Formats: sequence, structure tokens, C-alpha cells
Amino acid sequence: MTDAPMLEVKDLRVHFPITQGVVFRKTIGTVRAVDGVTLDIRRGETVGLVGESGSGKTTIGRAIVRLYAPTAGTVVFEGTDLATLKGADTKKITARLQMVFQDPYSSLDPRMSVGKCIDEPLRVHRTGTKAERRARVEELLGTVGLPARMATRYPHELSGGQRQRVGLARALALRPSLVVADEAVSALDVSIQAQIINLLQRLQREFDLTYLFIAHDLAVVRHISDRIAVLYMGQVVESAPTDMLHDDPLHPYTIALLSAIPRPDPEIEARRKHIVLSGDPPSPALPPPGCRFHTRCWLRQKLGNPERCETEAPALASVAPEHAVACHFTDEVRSSAERDAVRLGAPPAQA
Repeated sequence: MTDAPMLEVKDLRVHFPITQGVVFRKTIGTVRAVDGVTLDIRRGETVGLVGESGSGKTTIGRAIVRLYAPTAGTVVFEGTDLATLKGADTKKITARLQMVFQDPYSSLDPRMSVGKCIDEPLRVHRTGTKAERRARVEELLGTVGLPARMATRYPHELSGGQRQRVGLARALALRPSLVVADEAVSALDVSIQAQIINLLQRLQREFDLTYLFIAHDLAVVRHISDRIAVLYMGQVVESAPTDMLHDDPLHPYTIALLSAIPRPDPEIEARRKHIVLSGDPPSPALPPPGCRFHTRCWLRQKLGNPERCETEAPALASVAPEHAVACHFTDEVRSSAERDAVRLGAPPAQA
């Protein structure tokens, strides 16, 4: 792994218009799905992107692989700004950017056999002869742990785990450098999740892959990621190396997510505080002023100046090497008893 970023995302914004009318359509608002995200991914590492539903995770992934056009900001892949690409250059670069989609069934064409699904990117990019492509399909099936006879099956004949393996094989067909895995295990049973995660890790070692791993389950993200970025309402609120994020979380939202992960020690788990956030996230079409988390922040009234949270948006600022947090009261959060009650459990009662 090198220090030079393979992918640099700077101030990425993806907004979707809200329209009204059928014949004469007019824009009456904007959904700010992603609203100023900056992150980088170094070659050979796995960066986890975590947050609840509607936080903008999938939109970021699709903007990176050019399925969505950014409203503003830049996505630079291996030194090339993807927004400047046209024609054949686009095809050449995007072949090295692939995506594994959340739903392993709807992402596969039900009218195409498994072999044709995997062969499609090879045909689109005119890679090899028909015989060479057939051999490549069989090789890819073996790589993801499926027998060659699966090439004649159709998606509806496969289990969820098998479909996701087919999706992985298709993503690997063009030998990409970066794979965006969008909730790649969320639709699978727990035992199958473990198999797919182990497969992703093995493929990363074998093919020198770099991953952006998108999920809502922080426990799964922790298992596979080198670094984690926590997303809330289209903005990164905390990013850090995986162990640092779990040992020293500094944003109230991150702490709330960590509180939902059970600990294997029953004594600690019994003492730990579990945080249930009140209410629903605000609408991305009308985000609140100031800190976007302040309407649900369970620490805001205890941090000394809650009015600041309502009026001033915190910047994502570095608090340690590779650890950045978007909170006005980082020091107060670090020293709060509530954070320790989540991380370590309340101290045992004195006899």
C-alpha cells in the first residue's frame, strides 16, 4: 500500500431536483443527497463508508463510478479528473472502476444466463475472442467459488449468495483497480455475509484490489476496513483508521452507532449504555441550519453552548493524524461520562 491516493473526492455534491407538473415541469426544490464530501482512498486499502439509510452512501458510490453526474466537486482517479473525460477515454478509465450492487438479483438481467452476465463487460469493451471470453468466464466463476456449469443457469435459479458471487465475478471481468461494494452483504444471511466478506478479502490479496465498502452495519465495516468515514445527511461527520474510530469515537453520531454493536463480554454488555436516537433524520430537501445532527444529538444540551450547534455548521477538522471530526465540542465529548458508558460500560456498583 502506498501513501499516494488512488482516488480523491473533493467537496463532492450531488443534488437532485424536485419537480412539479407533467406538461410544464418546474423545479420547486432540491434534494441534497451528497453535500460536500471529501475523502481519499489509497491503493490497496479498504475504506468503509457507513451511515443510516438516506445518508448518501450509495449516491457517493454511484457518482464515483459515473452512474450519477456530480453537481459540484471533483472525483480524481489515478490522477485523472473523471469529469474531463470524453468518448474512448471515458471507456478506458471507467473499465478500472467497477461496482457491486446492493441487490444481487435486480443487478443481474433475468433474461441473460450467468455466463452472458459475466461476459457482457468483456463484449462491450471488445476484449478477446469468443473462445477467450468463454474461458475467462469459467476462470472468473472459479475465482469466486462457483462451478463452471453455473454459466448456463439464470439468476432466478441461484441463491442470494450465489448471485452476489456472480456480481463479483462480473465486476472483476475487466481487471479493475477500484471496486465500489455498495451494501454487498446487507441482503444476505449472516453466515453468507461472512463467506462474501472473506471472499472479498481473498480477492483483494490476489488481485491487488482497492475497495470502497459501503454499509450501514458498523460491525461489518470494522471487520473489513482499514479506515472508516461516518456519513450523516450527505456529509462526513467523522473519519479515522478503524481501530482509532472504535477506541476513541469523538462525534455523538458515531458513538450512537457504536452503542448498537453488542460486546462479546456479557458483564461489559450489561453495563454499557445503549443510545436510541430520537426522531427521524431531517429531510435532505430541507436540512436544518448549523450542525445537521443537532436535532437528534443526545449530548447537545450537556455541552455548554447548544445554541452554537443550531446556528454554526462545524467544519471537518483534524484532531489527530488521520482522525477528523465535525463537531464544535470534541474535547467535551472525549471527557463525557456518557461516551465512556457506551465504550466501556458503567463502573461496577460499589458494595
